[in-house]
Amino acid sequence: MKAHHLGVGLALLTAGTLALAQAPAAKPTMPQVCTNCHQAKPGNVQGYFENVAFKSKSIQLKIDAATEIVRFDEGTLKVVTTEKTGKADMLRDIPKGREARIEYAEKDGVKTATLISFKGVAKMPPEKELKYDQVLALVEQGKASNTVLIDSRPLPRFQEGTIPGAINLPYPAWDKFVDRLPKDKNQAIVFFCQGPTCMMSPNSLRNAEKLGYTNVKVYPGGAPEWLEKNVGVLSAPFLQEAWIAKDIPHVLIDVRPASTVARDGFIPGAVNVPASQIPAALATLPPAKLKAPIMVYDGDGGNAARYSAKMIQGSGQNNVNVITGGFDAWKAAGYKVATGTPVTKIAYAPKPRPGEISIAEFTTLAKATPADVLILDVRNQDEANAGMIKGAKLIPDEDLAARMGEIPKDKRILTHCATGVRAEMAYHKLKDKGYKVNFVKADLAIKKDGSFVATPPK
Repeated sequence: MKAHHLGVGLALLTAGTLALAQAPAAKPTMPQVCTNCHQAKPGNVQGYFENVAFKSKSIQLKIDAATEIVRFDEGTLKVVTTEKTGKADMLRDIPKGREARIEYAEKDGVKTATLISFKGVAKMPPEKELKYDQVLALVEQGKASNTVLIDSRPLPRFQEGTIPGAINLPYPAWDKFVDRLPKDKNQAIVFFCQGPTCMMSPNSLRNAEKLGYTNVKVYPGGAPEWLEKNVGVLSAPFLQEAWIAKDIPHVLIDVRPASTVARDGFIPGAVNVPASQIPAALATLPPAKLKAPIMVYDGDGGNAARYSAKMIQGSGQNNVNVITGGFDAWKAAGYKVATGTPVTKIAYAPKPRPGEISIAEFTTLAKATPADVLILDVRNQDEANAGMIKGAKLIPDEDLAARMGEIPKDKRILTHCATGVRAEMAYHKLKDKGYKVNFVKADLAIKKDGSFVATPPK
């Protein structure tokens, strides 16, 4: 009998453990890096401002790999920035990517924001700060400046490109890498991170001063300002590990002469545009608004690469890096070398956002919708009155939570709105509930007869 009860108990325990293991992980309420200094608070979410949809009264935040959608009431939402305090209309002018914290009230599973505050500039004594021109002078002096430049961002950000000569001491892993500080506690150190609102470099400065370092400063503009005004650097191993191996879209330009490339080979995926042809190739670069990662290399990371990269950056591109050591460093690291004739035409296609499908695929499916696909229109009724895609189902984004039971789970759901903003928000809501769903990011003009034209959003 005891054995029987033990067996039943073990079975129940196993079933419970299995159920626990299969339960979806709770969404984060703040970025992982923020947990080094802050604790999550009930009724709060903290992340990066991605979008606002006034028609559906929704705000979209990015929290690491997760997305949080919070409703708001235009009449009651309070918006706070370092510049001023106001109402929801202020959200129209907030740049995407700015750090934000939302206080909300939750009812029936729906979060409604009462306040959204945007992170302000980190406060430092003026004598502790350096301007761009001062950092530029230090970089141009090189070792003669006797200054250590330290990038306080986590390694993945450092791998994307940094200020020439900088080393990485990530603030979130300070204790692990503190030995990267110079032995001489009187040596000049300049910390920088992800811009004026980023606290990682100011906190790194404070940590260094606690350890007895006497000559430490912060460059508030950090990596973003540097890449807006100048060219960064990227090592050959980082190019391989953080970009090529992960298949992250980028533009890799080999500026060596065509004859040299044909003889010695090239980095896989590179396009060959000799340095002398860069001025003519500027017009073929991706639109600057895409902020395409552009990497440039020559034989040894020398003048040809720097000259070409600065010309590209000067044309309006603000995410340009030189591969340190160039092709020689790539070969020395033992990475694969491509042979034959490289492409000579620059091309770039940004990676789709999670759940996004191409305009071409959406158009095909919307014009001849298969039985196992549902086109879900998440616009408002007044917008739909002007025209709807034939066969589409209308559920405004703001009504989605209450009407989700109307959406079949045995079909692939394709959401759309007028621009893609609400369609993406609807995608996240449906995906969280287990639906097979995608969205299209497009400007959609739909006529009364159901015909439509879809174009990339402006």
